[in-house]
Amino acid sequence: MQFYSTNNRTLRVGLREAVMHGLAPDNGLYMPVSIPALSDSFFATLSQKSFQEVSFEIANNLLGADLPSAVLKNMIDRVIQFDAPLVRLEASISALELFHGPTLAFKDFGARFLSGLVGYFAAQQDKAITILVATSGDTGSAVANGFLNVHGTKVIVLYPAGKVSEIQEKQFTTLGGNITALEVEGTFDDCQRLVKEAFLDTELNQKHTLTSANSINIARLIPQTFYYFYAFGQVKHPAKPVVFSVPSGNYGNLTAGLLAKRMGLPIARMIASTNINSIVPEYFKTQVFTPRPSQQTISNAMDVGNPSNFARMLDLYDHQFERLANDVEGYSFSDEETRTAMRQVFRDKNYRMDPHGAIGYLGLKKYMKSHRGTQGIFLETAHPGKFRDVVEETLGQSIELPEALVKFSSREKKSLQIGKEYQEFRDILESR
Repeated sequence: MQFYSTNNRTLRVGLREAVMHGLAPDNGLYMPVSIPALSDSFFATLSQKSFQEVSFEIANNLLGADLPSAVLKNMIDRVIQFDAPLVRLEASISALELFHGPTLAFKDFGARFLSGLVGYFAAQQDKAITILVATSGDTGSAVANGFLNVHGTKVIVLYPAGKVSEIQEKQFTTLGGNITALEVEGTFDDCQRLVKEAFLDTELNQKHTLTSANSINIARLIPQTFYYFYAFGQVKHPAKPVVFSVPSGNYGNLTAGLLAKRMGLPIARMIASTNINSIVPEYFKTQVFTPRPSQQTISNAMDVGNPSNFARMLDLYDHQFERLANDVEGYSFSDEETRTAMRQVFRDKNYRMDPHGAIGYLGLKKYMKSHRGTQGIFLETAHPGKFRDVVEETLGQSIELPEALVKFSSREKKSLQIGKEYQEFRDILESR
């Protein structure tokens, strides 16, 4: 499969270069030159397939010409070792639970798939690969655990000091080995900027093989398409139009849904649900994209003021607002509205939502008020225990942490504190 840059469609590379470099040399994001639709027979038997079978057919449809079938099959079997169940809350509303992986967040799918690809390519060269990842919470933990002890790789995680939950922080600052955590005095946007500057640093890239594990890397988005198809196969009333509400920060998860739609999945509407960092919902009102410094909220993974994957969203629709707006609608919600939804759903349905899932639920409810007769799915992207303080304070009761989180909470945090200037970050990269 060939990939082009969102800044220059004539700049084309193969899978290896797209994965290993993450960001195009012109600062664009890689997109597939073609997105082949899946066969009618695939959709006819979708509800009968296992998660592994669905995922392999999608991956093979996209990457079968680039990877040996056995390698791809082993990769899928390693990634899809946990379920993504659809939990019905109301007659026409279900939660797609994406937190049953090792770090209890949806990013386990993308991180494990990416680590398999990078590990495969790393085995073909002598030079070590350095993976850079900026995180507002769950990406760091998923990537760090996905790449832990993967031969030929080093991982550097950048995160904003004081702006991720304690449990999220422990999941990537306590691992050691080939994982280094950098605590940046700034916002997620500062972390993301530092990573992008490193990729554009010609001299640095001549010395080191750098790649990204953020959703700017196209290999992160491919496996995130899998669970949209799998969820659709679990829908009890597929005759109704199906809409997905996606808690959105950097918009990689929503972009994956749009890729699934392009592959033939009949998604009636994608709902971009976010917190007060409402840059994309405002775009759908004004047709103007205006990045701004992010504001801290209780749904910290969505505290993004300049979402990278918006460029991919525009590219998929040839920068035509009307076409994009026909498939995507955006809403934003405050912390107070988020907490109210968490309390209401727990009271009425005995179901605990994390703050991000709660925003997905709010977006879905708002859309369905004026669109009767639809089947709605919102993405529950992280286990409530990852935001224990917020959930317990909001619901007024303690929650028991899963064993996967308990094991991290007792470990000692190890991180390096740095400022938000590029030179300091560059010096660390050079030293490692």
